[in-house]
Amino acid sequence: MNAGVRHAPRIAWRHGGWQDGDRALAEEVPVAFTYDGAAHAVMMATPDDLRDFAIGFSLTEGILHSPDDIETLEVVTVPAGIDLRFWLHRDRSEALLSRRRRMAGPGGCGMCGLETLAQAQRAVPRVGAGTPVSPGMIEAALAALPAAQSLNARTRAVHAAGFWHPQRGLVAVREDVGRHNALDKLAGALACLPMEAGSGMVVMTSRISVELVQKAAMMGVTVLAGISAPTVLALDIAQQAGITVIGIARQDGFEVFTHPHRIREPALT
Repeated sequence: MNAGVRHAPRIAWRHGGWQDGDRALAEEVPVAFTYDGAAHAVMMATPDDLRDFAIGFSLTEGILHSPDDIETLEVVTVPAGIDLRFWLHRDRSEALLSRRRRMAGPGGCGMCGLETLAQAQRAVPRVGAGTPVSPGMIEAALAALPAAQSLNARTRAVHAAGFWHPQRGLVAVREDVGRHNALDKLAGALACLPMEAGSGMVVMTSRISVELVQKAAMMGVTVLAGISAPTVLALDIAQQAGITVIGIARQDGFEVFTHPHRIREPALT
């Protein structure tokens, strides 16, 4: 059984009558991030792939430069939820003290708890040249993603973030009730492989919102695709960061909103 699933009894109205049974539901629990003994953040998340989540969140928030900054990492179940306990190497620990902020965010929010308006539009790095992708690759990535969403197949309630590589196909997929959490989990998975995020494209089962673009920029993602439309602010940040944003991405087509030069035909070999 997946760690992120729990069954709940229910009665269903089907075909003109009531049916007893149960439903597999996605779990959502408080996950705390503790660095060198100090609480930093609490997020509501699906409790699987937690090491990936720990590392990816820390990377996309700029707390870590790489997994090598971690001295030890423990995933500890506590009465109120789960505590991701980091001990960092001294240089990263000292850097964190200078920028510590606290936040408590629900699963649908990637920016809850920010202390100032300016933090909502934080500066992000400009990504590199990346690897061009073809329309056929984008369609193939979208076609491959549903079969890799094992948690969503059972619950119909979680988002997914997947990484597509031109030569290797769908390399990794991570799921969570929060779209930003799913991307953080993917960031951690790619960092531990390790695999450069600019060597392929990230596909999301959600709209492309500003916090996704900010996290993608921190990862070095150059092509970011979502099945729904992006927001205006997300496109503003993507334009500045040099990220190609693809929206309304379905198996029958897609729309490119920023930096279309990375979409090429025919596919690279």
